[in-house]
Amino acid sequence: MDKNNGGPAFPMPGQCVDEKWEPIPGFTGMTLRDYFAAKAVGGMLACPVQPQSDPDMYARDAYVIADAMLKARGRHEPQ
Repeated sequence: MDKNNGGPAFPMPGQCVDEKWEPIPGFTGMTLRDYFAAKAVGGMLACPVQPQSDPDMYARDAYVIADAMLKARGRHEPQ
């Protein structure tokens, strides 16, 4: 299933090398979906409702939250 990943969260189109800017082809950084999931899992682990013994559950739930955030974000973007 192809998910809308929200695009790059922190794109880095280039870097400074020897005092000049050089592009980095194909480097876009993590996706916005991954960023949202990382934030969600951090919150879940900081204040757990369930035992922390099932990391797969936390990973799944983090992406469920990330997908919901992307969906909500799409509803509020200008047309």
